[in-house]
Amino acid sequence: MKHIAFVIMMALLPVAAATAQKSSLNGTLSGVDEGVKVVVCEPRSGRLVPTDTVDVDSKGRFAIEHDGLSEPRFFGLILTVDRSPLLHVMLLPKEKVSMDLRYNMTSNTIDIVGVKGSQNMEVYRRFNNMMSAAVSDPAKQQTMAHDMEVLLRENSDVLMSAFLVTYFESVFEQYAGLYKQVRDALIVRYPDDQFVRHLDDKLRGAVVTGMEAPDIALADRDGVVRRLSDLRGKVVLIDFWASWCRPCRAENPNVVRLYHTYKDKGFDIYSVSLDNSREKWLQAIEQDGLVWPNHVSDLKGWNSAGGRQYGISSIPATVLVDRDGKVLARNLRGPELENKLKEIFAE
Repeated sequence: MKHIAFVIMMALLPVAAATAQKSSLNGTLSGVDEGVKVVVCEPRSGRLVPTDTVDVDSKGRFAIEHDGLSEPRFFGLILTVDRSPLLHVMLLPKEKVSMDLRYNMTSNTIDIVGVKGSQNMEVYRRFNNMMSAAVSDPAKQQTMAHDMEVLLRENSDVLMSAFLVTYFESVFEQYAGLYKQVRDALIVRYPDDQFVRHLDDKLRGAVVTGMEAPDIALADRDGVVRRLSDLRGKVVLIDFWASWCRPCRAENPNVVRLYHTYKDKGFDIYSVSLDNSREKWLQAIEQDGLVWPNHVSDLKGWNSAGGRQYGISSIPATVLVDRDGKVLARNLRGPELENKLKEIFAE
């Protein structure tokens, strides 16, 4: 949960109040010692800052009210316990939300037992509880990312999903399609929302599954310009690599094997090197037996024009393109790439 807050809080801006609208959160809290309080944290200059402390009565009840809401209000809750976990709350104008919380001291997590009055907080409840359960259950750790993706796809039109999808920020390329689904479902209704704007900014210029692959035109080993679009009609693996990249070199034997297996069925490879040294680039091609002709590079390393077009920030990185020039998948390697090619060529 704190990971999500760190990723997205830099995008948070204070929400201006217009026509006064009162929204409220009424909660119950169990599993804590008497005297524990709830601390309200508001976004300030890119971080959550404690702004209020709310008492919890003898029956575990607490209440938070917000006046002057003209737009959704996003804030955090922590407890006055050591290393308190963080909960996120989204309140809409005039919304009356009730939420039952249970603190687990052993795992230092807060489960949201129940929510009433808010679709946003119901989606958050399910998301939060997935994370809490994974803390102590290795099996759920293995399925957590998949389960979260399913949840967000099923609720892509719920505003809270625009915040929760940033859980995948560090692997954006893999989940760009999910970002796009959430952005597209919300952009018309919430064009000025801070989280929706973040998704829109993130996707601008991104290469997403289903879109036409941006063309690349770079010189090959002989100085002849080779265009990705010249390979239209074939299934093409765009392979971003470099001679100095050990994981890239380790993957090359698998790529070579798949090239020989499928090249006569309409498969080709377009290799974009992020090398700076021409000599090392050519030497690696020879040493690794990369026999296909489509090797290109402008020898600008991380400033490679091809790499910038595809938002490449780490290698190895791949983009699989279909015969019509549309992106099929990103970052397939090893068995995943082999299985995808088997599927495409109907083996």
